[in-house]
Amino acid sequence: MDGTKEMGLRNVSSTCSISDMDDFDLSRLLDKPRLNIERKRSFDERSLSELSIGFTRGGLDNYESTYSPGGRSGFDTPASSTRNSFEPHPMVADAWEALRRSIVYFRGQPVGTIAAIDHASEEVLNYDQVFVRDFFPSALAFLMNGEPEIVKNFLLKTLHLQGWEKRIDRFKLGEGAMPASFKVLHDPIRKTDTLIADFGESAIGRVAPVDSGFWWIILLRAYTKSTGDLSLAETSECQKGMRLILSLCLSEGFDTFPTLLCADGCSMIDRRMGIYGYPIEIQALFFMSLRCALSMLKHDTEGKEFIERIVKRLHALRCHMRSYFWLDFQQLNDIYRYKTEEYSHTAVNKFNVIPDSIPDWVFDFMPTRGGYFIGNVSPARMDFRWFALGNCVAILSSLATPEQSMAIMDLIESRWEELVGEMPLKIAYPAIESHEWRIVTGCDPKNTRWSYHNGGSWPVLLWMLTAACIKTGRPQIARRAIDLAETRLLKDSWPEYYDGKVGRFIGKQARKYQTWSIAGYLVAKMMLEDPSHLGMISLEEDKQMKPVIKRSTSWTC
Repeated sequence: MDGTKEMGLRNVSSTCSISDMDDFDLSRLLDKPRLNIERKRSFDERSLSELSIGFTRGGLDNYESTYSPGGRSGFDTPASSTRNSFEPHPMVADAWEALRRSIVYFRGQPVGTIAAIDHASEEVLNYDQVFVRDFFPSALAFLMNGEPEIVKNFLLKTLHLQGWEKRIDRFKLGEGAMPASFKVLHDPIRKTDTLIADFGESAIGRVAPVDSGFWWIILLRAYTKSTGDLSLAETSECQKGMRLILSLCLSEGFDTFPTLLCADGCSMIDRRMGIYGYPIEIQALFFMSLRCALSMLKHDTEGKEFIERIVKRLHALRCHMRSYFWLDFQQLNDIYRYKTEEYSHTAVNKFNVIPDSIPDWVFDFMPTRGGYFIGNVSPARMDFRWFALGNCVAILSSLATPEQSMAIMDLIESRWEELVGEMPLKIAYPAIESHEWRIVTGCDPKNTRWSYHNGGSWPVLLWMLTAACIKTGRPQIARRAIDLAETRLLKDSWPEYYDGKVGRFIGKQARKYQTWSIAGYLVAKMMLEDPSHLGMISLEEDKQMKPVIKRSTSWTC
């Protein structure tokens, strides 16, 4: 049965239909007509308690206008390669081969992809594990290629691990915490497989991942949108899993802000980089996961309670982020003229930011047209650095207004050399160095200036940039970035990151054959060739969320 039709036939009183809540209007993408997409459902319905999960392969998208039904042509020529009128780049087949080599199996079933297969590296460290955040682009690649089995298995396995008791140094973590990663241990003698999960106890710095639960919720929605299979999200286990994650991040405390207080190292910036507080990456993922959960939670007794809490939090979070995290030329000028020590509800400088704390580089970096969400806002502190992931997710989740989304694209075009350079995409800009580097990073040798998280260039971010470009109607930016990546990625053996002001050098400690570098490229290519894929990871502006407060003349909530 057509998945879209079936969603429309489901009992509206029991669940919020994803297609009704957040379906993306793809008809205005690239000024192309919307593709006629027919979804097939051919999945086995199995119990969550079964650790060895078997599925019938199916669910391949049937694009009638571009290729014949069932037209998958095998390993070297994935379906997405045949959906366009131009020849795929030779890198595509190599990328698929490398991605498939990274697949991890548990009891004969694919459950994820390891972080990297770098045979030249003497130290394996934890790159042989399946990371929740790292697997996300791999999952999108498999979904776009009509292979949802591995994604469903991954969602179920991580959900199973969430139920484990989590203790670090005799301290028990929150019940809803998702693992940072897991490893499959094979015993060839006993012929058994064992899962070993890491909730932060083995990570560098011993920091639990805040973003894992958010990526899990977002991926559950992507799976549902891609396959049309509502049955997984509607299971009691997945409903409970979402509620446990939400109960952690929606818990009430002493905060006076709707943003989520987080430690350094809790996200993709997984080492100390001075993001403690309210980092843009976590806030954008938080916002997106709340919206995804809102579309999937059932309207039963337990679900309704969380739905009410989500709606209230979304209103407050959206207004807070659009008002206090946004920076453009006008807002920068306003902050430059701030008065300090203001008191009461009439205060304009609500966080008591000292204008002299504005770094000099911002004044040269900010174009007259363009803007972005800054890295962090907290009392007496604004981190003016650019962080790519947070800004791209802000566009995809509609945390950014349409005007702000276009302004972010304007900024990327205006500051191409700084943010893209020779290898997409700068994870953060600018780098911190000298005395500031010693204080902020703790003299971290991996995060020296223009390297790794400290201004390094990460190919995995290519898929996020491409998705943001398509959503904002600026595909030419994505094409330019992909062209850059194709000049070097395969030749350089798919490194984890690049170093230097313009990303010219392979990272000094970068692993080769980094899986999410490979998957990020594939997702970017498939999405640009078939923009309808954007629907699984993009959310439209929620028209029901009316503006509540206004901060300045630049932007409104």
